[in-house]
Amino acid sequence: MEKNLFYDRQTTVTTSLWVGTGLILSLFFGWIIAVAGMPVATLLIISPFVIGYLIIAFLQPRITLLTFLVYCFLNSTLGKHIDGVQFGLGQDGLLLLAWLGIIFHRSGRYRLRHLNNSLVWMAVAWLAITLLQIVNPDKPSIEGWFYEMRSASLYWVLTIPLVFMVFNKKVDINLFLNIIILLSVAGALYGVKQLFLGVDAAENRWLEAGAKKTHLLFGKLRIFSFYSEAAQFGASQAHIAVVAIILALGPYTTTKKCWYAIAGLLLVYGMLLSGTRGALFGLVGGLFIYLLLSKKGSILIAGALCGMMFFSILKYTHAGSGNQQISRLRTSLDPNDASLMVRLNNQAILRDYLSNKPFGAGVGTIGTWGLKYNSTKFISTIPPDSLFVKIWAMYGIVGFIIWFGIMLYILGKSIGIIWQTNNAILRNQLTALCAGSTGILLCSYGNEVLNTMPSSAIVYVSWALIWMSPRWDDKPVPKISLP
Repeated sequence: MEKNLFYDRQTTVTTSLWVGTGLILSLFFGWIIAVAGMPVATLLIISPFVIGYLIIAFLQPRITLLTFLVYCFLNSTLGKHIDGVQFGLGQDGLLLLAWLGIIFHRSGRYRLRHLNNSLVWMAVAWLAITLLQIVNPDKPSIEGWFYEMRSASLYWVLTIPLVFMVFNKKVDINLFLNIIILLSVAGALYGVKQLFLGVDAAENRWLEAGAKKTHLLFGKLRIFSFYSEAAQFGASQAHIAVVAIILALGPYTTTKKCWYAIAGLLLVYGMLLSGTRGALFGLVGGLFIYLLLSKKGSILIAGALCGMMFFSILKYTHAGSGNQQISRLRTSLDPNDASLMVRLNNQAILRDYLSNKPFGAGVGTIGTWGLKYNSTKFISTIPPDSLFVKIWAMYGIVGFIIWFGIMLYILGKSIGIIWQTNNAILRNQLTALCAGSTGILLCSYGNEVLNTMPSSAIVYVSWALIWMSPRWDDKPVPKISLP
């Protein structure tokens, strides 16, 4: 009997083929694992998840942008814990994947017309200037140019248009704020863990490899959490502290206000743990922007007086000197600080070197990539210590003026947009984003932070959200004139 209710020969044959194929594949993969070891086994285990994520990425490019934001916080600590992998290139991969998802999306709902605005065109213009630096007369290494241009302009020109395409709803501001505050609070808590329980074995290896000379001062560790290093940690904590504190002053429920206030205070503590002195100016500068945008003279005057009192206590008293973090913060106001003198001396050397180079020494000639790929050039031996100085050294005075002009235009345009915003909640959120971004720009005068993750990604997304915000604002109430 070939077929009845209990027996189906065709089904049995098909099942046997599947079982046989499964056995053959099992033997094949077992042999590969035995020969190649655990790396291949790990790859085989995660490959279904990777394939599944790629499918989701092409269906919902928005998911890739959210992944990119989270990844920007974590890629540095992944690099410290797993040797031999260029986790920084994962940022490039996620951005390109998001763009591929948009380009090949079958719905056709992503319109290029959304990109026709001044913010996108400025990013494109800066990328064009960076591309022209390939033919810099000093002939810098193309490898150094490639690695430096990613943080100098590529992430900028890839992220901002992407936000206009996939992160363009009013609720996206809430989502974005929640992500960056939660991850920053996690960074502060991890920093507290490093302070009281110490660093782990991988982080200790990183310190011993050379980072200890800048992160272990007078026997005290400058906390770096899961960020690239202490300066980035401190600046980022100050950045998001400004955002959280401004949100705590907004028109929200008491529960939300308490959450934002607690987050803000914790992030200020994280900033102090980092020992990053320049972060102070990011915190104060960001809060000044809030006072300016408050449209209330009394608040502006009161805030200015509080700021002057705070600076006076730091500069003219010894209050809190028993605390190592406060003592280091106090040195940021000392005009004779040894570190400041070294920086000023380096800038004087650069001034002489660049006196006949109006277009700079080339992208990738100074800083980390300069030491690695342009070590034969004199400029590579001078630490830039500042994003402002680095832009000046790479692009020359001409490039620096263009870059600084772009920064001032973005700040001025953002303030203008917020000034005309009617919705109270939206206005508060935009003020927080603008103030935080301004704080990071100020921090970048003392450290390279605006071109380092996660700060650069946060700033780029913030700019784009501010630019899009007028479409979500309440319409002004028309004034009725009485007869």
